[in-house]
Amino acid sequence: MNRARLILRMTGALFLCVLPSMRAQTGPERGGHELQFWTAGGHGTNGVEQHTGVWLAGARYGWIFTGPHGPGFLRGQFEYAVDAIPAFVVFQPTNTAYGVGLDPFALVWNFQKHGRIVPYAELSGGALFTNTQVPPGTSRINFTSDGGFGIHFLMAKLKWNADIRFMHISSAGLASVNPGINTVQLRLGIGMFTGGRR
Repeated sequence: MNRARLILRMTGALFLCVLPSMRAQTGPERGGHELQFWTAGGHGTNGVEQHTGVWLAGARYGWIFTGPHGPGFLRGQFEYAVDAIPAFVVFQPTNTAYGVGLDPFALVWNFQKHGRIVPYAELSGGALFTNTQVPPGTSRINFTSDGGFGIHFLMAKLKWNADIRFMHISSAGLASVNPGINTVQLRLGIGMFTGGRR
């Protein structure tokens, strides 16, 4: 756990050093990037795992590939992002598992901006490595898949966001017993959109 705290502090210090030199923007723009630090927490929803809780914290770097596309209320921009998760804690009835995760892909659709609000939807997935089995009796290596809906709230230079997401944690057959854990989470983040061209 001390390593996770050290990584979060170092990442935060780096972000604060780089922050003044970046050109902020009022929202996602084609060719721009998203930088974000976030935290999420939630609770299991299924069977015996409904008594399992999760807390995680990480950093995101995203690339905004398109300008606005699509009809009507679906109009928006496509973003590809990567999440590093140095703190992933699973509170199980029998023990607490500490781990790290990496989501090498997050597919984000940033809907058209309305004033200072940018709604978004995303699908993402990756791997989770823990010090003990999750759930107990299965595997220390798991895979995650999640999806959610949220809102970016734009400010002068920074933005913050909130979303509700569903996450599935499973060993994908690495262990003979593979019940999986389903959680509903609230995720909060702060960051910025930078660069890009109109």
